[in-house]
Order: sequence, then C-alpha cells, then structure tokens
Amino acid sequence: MEIILKQDMPKLGYINDIVKVKSGYARNYLIPNGMAIAATETNRKVLAEVLKQKSFKEEKTRKEAETLAKALDGITVKIGAKAAETGKIFGSVNNIQVSEAIKEQFKYDIDRKKIIVDGENIKELGTYSADVMLHKEIKATINFEVFAD
Repeated sequence: MEIILKQDMPKLGYINDIVKVKSGYARNYLIPNGMAIAATETNRKVLAEVLKQKSFKEEKTRKEAETLAKALDGITVKIGAKAAETGKIFGSVNNIQVSEAIKEQFKYDIDRKKIIVDGENIKELGTYSADVMLHKEIKATINFEVFAD
C-alpha cells in the first residue's frame, strides 16, 4: 500500500514522501495515529499543489535573503562598550549586541540566533567579524568594531 507521510519517520521517509508499506502497518498504525494518509489520486493532487506552493514560498524567501545578503556584505557596525584603559571590556559583546546595533544603525531586523560571532564572546576592543545565516545556503559576513564608550 502506498501512503503519504505527514511527519518524518525514521527508516521510512520524510514529510510529504510517498512510500510503500505493508497494508496492515498503514491501516492499523500509521493512518489512525495521523502519521500518514492513503496515497489516493485526490491526495496525490493535493500533495502536488502543496509542494508547488512550498517551493514558491521557499524561492521567495531565498530571493529576499539574497537581497539582504548583498546589502549586509561588507558593512561595518560600531558597538560601544565600557572598557578599561588596557582595552579589556567590562562584560562582553555577543550576538545580541550585534543584532541590536545592526537594527539601530542600518534598520535591518536580524534575529540574534542567525548571527554567529567569531569566538563566541568578544572581551577586548577591536574589529571583528560575524556571519549572518540568512537562509540554509546563504550567509553574509559583517564586520563590527568595538570601541570604548
């Protein structure tokens, strides 16, 4: 019996895959538990439409990410921090401060979880770089300068 998976199943397949399983397994376990639906002609057409819409949405977000990556590549963000005369910062600079500085200085709202700062936490004054993961295949590199406030 062919079924359409509604969730990822280990050793069976991924969401929206059409797989062939024994009919008892499908009728008694997968379908009643909402893990799959029967691969009828109607359900196949619905699946094709869902996949088409999903690819359209993904292409749109990909183009938006490429546009944002071009805008972000090479910008330098300035971050002020309280520091000692030796150049050590009281505390540290992390992806939260970088995200806030980008929003404040360049008006781009980027989630802090998408920003990967080289070296995790910055504890000295200077110029550093960070990667911004905008899409699973698209990333931009930004520079940020930490100066004494």
